[in-house]
Amino acid sequence: MTEIRVPTLGESVTEATVATWFKSPGDTIAMDEMLCELETDKVTVEVPATAEGVLSKIIAKEGDTVGLDAILAIISEKGKESSKGIKVEEKVNISDQEPKDQHAIPADIEHAPSARKLMKENVIDASSISGTGRDGRIMKEDVQANLSTSIAEPKSPNQSQTNIPSSKVDPVIVGEQQQERIKMTRLRQTIAKRLKEAQNTAAMLTTYNEVDMSSVMEIRNKYKIDFEKKHSVKLGFMSFFVKACCHALYEVPEVNAQIEGDELVFNKFVNMGVAVGTPTGLVVPILKHAEKMGFAKVEKSISALGQKARDGKLSMADMQGGTFTISNGGVYGSLMSSPILNYPQSGILGMHKIQERPIAIKGEVVIKPMMYLALSYDHRIVDGKGAVTFLVRVKDTLEDPHRLLMDI
Repeated sequence: MTEIRVPTLGESVTEATVATWFKSPGDTIAMDEMLCELETDKVTVEVPATAEGVLSKIIAKEGDTVGLDAILAIISEKGKESSKGIKVEEKVNISDQEPKDQHAIPADIEHAPSARKLMKENVIDASSISGTGRDGRIMKEDVQANLSTSIAEPKSPNQSQTNIPSSKVDPVIVGEQQQERIKMTRLRQTIAKRLKEAQNTAAMLTTYNEVDMSSVMEIRNKYKIDFEKKHSVKLGFMSFFVKACCHALYEVPEVNAQIEGDELVFNKFVNMGVAVGTPTGLVVPILKHAEKMGFAKVEKSISALGQKARDGKLSMADMQGGTFTISNGGVYGSLMSSPILNYPQSGILGMHKIQERPIAIKGEVVIKPMMYLALSYDHRIVDGKGAVTFLVRVKDTLEDPHRLLMDI
């Protein structure tokens, strides 16, 4: 008999919620086969089997909150008596004789176990869903999005509503109005908690500026083909912003600092957080020691972390230790916003949509690709002069990227 326990979840994480079981009691289990999925306040963790045999008992059910090293399930050796006194081999044989699911997922594509379970529960064909995971792998969030779309679409009176899982949706109908109640994930609860904590704790203020992106766009267009040939990664805008912020943070170190008790902690390095939107919420993976990275390393790191975020494979280490954050609302079309601090950090830069606008240069009106920048900062650490200086340095560097080469 082998006990399956909650694995180490990472620094500062003490509990998790059992999100999905991929196996049922009586199922034959192979070594390292995924048994269940746990949701923490930061990441989703898949729990593998540490022994082969038969799943004889599930102790922590879906929705249960479990602490570190808690027992999740028990795996028994084949042929041993189960907890009900019936040989597990017999239960497995009976299970094997049941008709197979006609909507089984094709074996040539290894979709996420949680996605396969959800598709089976709701009788959804994998070919009807576009996967956002690696190589088109269908993730749990893709299935949930498909279900949400089905619910949102108007249905004629004779259309079947049986695809709506009763365990996931609790419709409340008042007259012609309908509401849907879905329990918040631990990630969404934590996002809400931390954003409110930032508002309640920090003396948050935002300063704005705008930057002419002509120089960055010119350099990018000139070198993007050669850059991709040499480094096997595309040259994007984010690497320019990361390097510009690293440059400015060394001139205005308080923006890269934080408060701990009655002390100010000044970081002599830059662990740059890059906010990434995923179907389950916003996550902020960290570029460790971004000040030491070149453009290619920044682009490769952002690409790798972004893919891990979309696949739900970010580890605790990927999201810990950030000292400053960049959030790019421009990818969604945002023209202007005031980002909320990623507490306890004291600064976050908001990027926005590049839009051609008329501006005055030497008495003449010209059309330029402009972007609004927003720096939210903790006024307890950073005064107005420091915040404005930081934002101006970022602006100057982006408008003249040669300043990075000259270190000015």
